[in-house]
Amino acid sequence: MEENKEQGSTITLKKSDLWKYSTFMLLAVVIVGGFFVYNGDSSGTTGTGNTVQQPTGNNPEPTTATASVDDDAVLGNKNAPITIIEFSDYQCPFCRKFWGETFGQLKKDYIDTGKVKLVFRDFPLSSLHPMAQASAEAAECVREKGGDAAYFKFHDKMFEEQNIIDSGSATGAVTKTAVYTNDDLKAWAKETGYDIASCLDSGKYKNEVLKDVSDAQAAGFQGTPGFLIMKSGESSGTPLKGAYPIDSFKQIIDGLSA
Repeated sequence: MEENKEQGSTITLKKSDLWKYSTFMLLAVVIVGGFFVYNGDSSGTTGTGNTVQQPTGNNPEPTTATASVDDDAVLGNKNAPITIIEFSDYQCPFCRKFWGETFGQLKKDYIDTGKVKLVFRDFPLSSLHPMAQASAEAAECVREKGGDAAYFKFHDKMFEEQNIIDSGSATGAVTKTAVYTNDDLKAWAKETGYDIASCLDSGKYKNEVLKDVSDAQAAGFQGTPGFLIMKSGESSGTPLKGAYPIDSFKQIIDGLSA
């Protein structure tokens, strides 16, 4: 067990539960039970990215939600029968935890086999993660130059570099929110083959990213990562709110495929 301080309050945490949980905020007050609800505040308050407990239970919420794929980047066969919309925050440590521990298996078993396509939509929680908005815009700048393949290459690059900042290794442990700058984003993009300096500085994709935020909130998501799993061509599906393990995705995907 370890104790971590978040927004001035002490929370007792289980290390073994770290990766299941997402970052939330409610008026900067820690709720008894331990999780935050995002309230859209733009005060610039930063979170530590420490583990926060959610209510117990491993089953997905038995609800539905609605969102469109919009015009965002797609990974996988665009004609795949199942669509997953991911609403994510590039600076969120729990989104990075999902990427490091679940995304690879999801890609191998479902995306690369043509069963699922993943649509990545932005949900920067800027009051917790001050670089999230710029990171989302940087990814859109890369996509402008290199298409969806370049977008996801840079998507991986940003998470890898934050792991290095966090723990010294691209595949290292996720322990906290990584701190970096716009100059870092530009350098990482150059390392993947794209000069995005003028595009990022212009704020060209600010409104594109904010549209995703609005759609995420309208769909009922309050924290990141959030996923909506549905049959392709439909707009309603099953939401997963948090960095769930592969078995939770498998349960929903296989149910839709039956």
